[in-house]
This record gives sequence, C-alpha cells and structure tokens, in this order.
Amino acid sequence: MARWSSHQRSRGLTKGQELLTLSVMEIVGQVVDLMSKHYVFPEVADEVVGVLQSASYPADSVALADAVTRDLQSVNGDKHLRLIHHAEPLPAGHGEDDTDLATMAAWADSTGGGVATVQRLDGGIAHLDLNPVLFPTVVSGDTMTAAMTLVATADALVLDLRHCLGGEPSMVTFICSYLLGGEPVELSGLFERTTGRVTQTWTLPYVPGRRFGPDKPVAVLISGTTFSGGEQLAYDLQQTGRATVVGQRSRGGAHPRRGFRIDDHLELTVPVARSVSPITGGNWEGTGVVPTVETAPDDTMAAALRLLRERITAGR
Repeated sequence: MARWSSHQRSRGLTKGQELLTLSVMEIVGQVVDLMSKHYVFPEVADEVVGVLQSASYPADSVALADAVTRDLQSVNGDKHLRLIHHAEPLPAGHGEDDTDLATMAAWADSTGGGVATVQRLDGGIAHLDLNPVLFPTVVSGDTMTAAMTLVATADALVLDLRHCLGGEPSMVTFICSYLLGGEPVELSGLFERTTGRVTQTWTLPYVPGRRFGPDKPVAVLISGTTFSGGEQLAYDLQQTGRATVVGQRSRGGAHPRRGFRIDDHLELTVPVARSVSPITGGNWEGTGVVPTVETAPDDTMAAALRLLRERITAGR
C-alpha cells in the first residue's frame, strides 16, 4: 500500500489527500467487501452496500471518511460503524491481535491503565473514575485490581463512567466480579454473526485482591459521553439490580466492533456482534442507558452522594 513520501509532499498534496494513491473506488470497494463479510446484521449490510455503491465521494481522505461514515450509519444509525481517518499512519499490523494489544498497552501506560481517579470522600464513600476506556484485562488487570482493592473497605462507591468512551467486555466482567459475590452472576452475552448464537458471560468466582462485595450501595455515573463498553458496565450493574445509575442518557452503542486497516490513514470499524442481556433480552443500542436517577450534568455527583449517604444511614 502507498505511504507518504517526501516526493508526494513536495508535489503539494495536502494532509487530507494523502490516500489518493489508493483510488476512492478501491477504498469504497474494500468497505463494501468488509461490510458484506462481517457486519453483524447481514440484511442491513446489504442495504448499506446499496447506499455506498450508488453514491459519489470526494477525493480527500478526511472528507471521504466523513461522507462514507454518514452513509454507513444511514440505515440503522449504528455509531460503531465508521470509516475513521487517522492523522498518524496506522501500523502495518493494525487490526491484528498482537499489534492492537501493543497499541492498547502503550495507551494504557499513558493514562493510568484507565483509572483516572481513586479517592476516599467524606462519609466513607469511595470515588472511582474510569476513563478514557476500559482496557483489556490482559493490559490493565493489575491496575484495576489495585483500584478495586483500595475501594473495597469503603461504605459506598461512586463508579464514575461519565467520560468512559468504551472498552473491552472482559474488563466489564472483571469489574462486575468485584461488585458482586463469589457466586457467578450472568451478565450480557454476545451474539456473533460467525457462530449464530449467544456466548454467555458470567462473573468470576475468584478475583485477585479484595472484593467490594454485593451488599454495599453503588452509584454509577453516566453522561451523554459514556459509550460502548462503559455503557455495558452501567447497563449490567443496573439490570442485575446491583447499582443505581445516575446522570444523563448515554450515547447508545451496544455492538462490539472490529477494526480493519484500509490504508495508512483509514480504518473501517465494523460491529461483528451484538450485546444480549439475559434479563431484558435486548441491549442499549440506539436508546442509550437510561439513568435510574436523571440529573443535570452539573448535579450528577452531588445527587449520587446524597443518594449514597441516605442509603448508608438507612443501613446503620
């Protein structure tokens, strides 16, 4: 595949035109092929392919990515379905497990493993802020164990997902396992196109460190920024009755996706599965997670603290 070269730059190509060494037709052709093979809803993929094949697109990689993304999402509004332009070149193995894990590990190292804040507030309440994403347990399991061990002795917990942009289902399971007991609890599973069935997910009978446990009050904070894996964590804790969700309705993305490297600067993300709750039989796709206690953004933390203090007092 063509890459940037000093020769191309000297000819005056702009940053947004760097992919024109691969024609628009070839790019759209790859998108069509990958959608047809991998999208979790084959019938929707057929409709989207029709839209893509009937459209004309700009010969500028940034504008092209935006235009193709609009068409990808035009049938069912799937926010995980995107053609993304990356300013920096993608590594050659992007989309392969080893390369992606190395990328995630570097990102985790620069962001505290996804643990932004761990603190004890007045009244025996712990505050755990998880962002930018829930990294895979193989990358940040030790960090999350340390964080959960620190909050384990608190009387109540604020689990802050207001700035959580997504994450890996394995980390959702790992965190839920600290907030529930040793008896496994079924969480949202995944229906995968490749298997045609739902793979169940259960909390772990053993976790390293100390559990917060199944009995003390938990408030989960969400916002209009909370997305994907962050939404799954809030949804599962809400649906199992383990936590009260406080804040604003989240963005609404329930389809785990896979990334495909189209070229040096373009990545196609295609949902290859959909989340299925054993309790509701559905998920939060398109609707977002609906908070139990809806608040204005500036009042979310205060509302959660009032709720938890009331429950601590009532439990004494």
